[in-house]
Amino acid sequence: MDEGLTSVIIVTADSGTCTRKCVERALASDVPVEVILVDNGSSDGQPEAIARGLQSEARLKILYNRANLGFATAVNRGVAAAKGGYLLILNPDCMLETDTVRRLRATLDAHLQAGLVGAVIRDENGLIDPASRRRDPYLKRALATLRGKEEQGVEGVHVPGPMPAGVSVEEAVSGALMLLSRRAFERVEGMDEGYFLHFEDLDLCRRLRDAGYQVLLDGGVHVMHVGGSSSNHRPVFVSRHKHAGMWRWFRKFDPDAHKPVKAALLWCGLWGHFLLEAMKLRSSRAARD
Repeated sequence: MDEGLTSVIIVTADSGTCTRKCVERALASDVPVEVILVDNGSSDGQPEAIARGLQSEARLKILYNRANLGFATAVNRGVAAAKGGYLLILNPDCMLETDTVRRLRATLDAHLQAGLVGAVIRDENGLIDPASRRRDPYLKRALATLRGKEEQGVEGVHVPGPMPAGVSVEEAVSGALMLLSRRAFERVEGMDEGYFLHFEDLDLCRRLRDAGYQVLLDGGVHVMHVGGSSSNHRPVFVSRHKHAGMWRWFRKFDPDAHKPVKAALLWCGLWGHFLLEAMKLRSSRAARD
C-alpha cells in the first residue's frame, strides 16, 4: 500500500463518451493518483477506446468484468487491484479539477475521526444537487420527502438550508464522489455486494458511522456532474434496482422494517410505487418513439 497515492475507482456500464474525459481529468490531478477503471460489461466500446487512446498511461488500469456485476461488487474489485492508501470512488460522469483530490485529502487528514469525505455536486449550469448531503432514509423520513412534507418543516431525507461553505459532519454524502482511507474501507469490509445499484453509498456511510468514523462534507469543494449517462437508456432497470436497494437498506437499518405489519405495508408500498413508476417510464418512452 502506498500511503501517498490516491486510487481513483471509476465503474462503467455503457457510460458513454464522458468517461474518457472523467479519466483524463482524474489523471491530471496535482497529487499522485492512479485510475482503476472497472467495466461492468459495456457494449458501447468506450473502455476499449480509452485503453487504445491512453495506452501509454502507466497510471491507468482497466478491469473487464464482461458482465454487469453491480456497482458495489465492481468497486470492491477495483479496490482489490488498487495500491493507494486513499480511495476515491468516482462516477464516470463527474469531472474533477486538478486540485480536487488534494483538497479532499487535506480535509480527511485534518479530521482524525473522519472516515469519508464528499464534495458539493453541481450540474453543468452550476445548480447544486441537494443530495450532496443527506440523512439516513428511514421510513418516516422517506415518506415525508415523498409527500412533500419537508416544506412544512417535517424532517425528511434532505437537509434543509444552503450547503455549508466549510466542512460539516453529515449522515451521508453523494455517492457520485466519496474519498475515504483504505483503512476505513477495509475496517467495514468494503461495499455491501447485496446492493446492485443505488443505496450502497448510503449503506457505506451508515456502516462507517456505526464503526465510529465521521462522514464529512467539504462545502468548499465543488465537482461538476454531467449526469446519468449510464442510466438514461434503461430507466426501468435502474428504477427496479433502486427500489430493491431501498428495501435492503430498510431491512438492515430501520427498526420499523422489522415489525411484521409495517414491513408488509412497506414492501407492498415500495413495489407498488415501482410498478407505477415503471408504467410512467414506459409510456413516456413510447410517446417519444
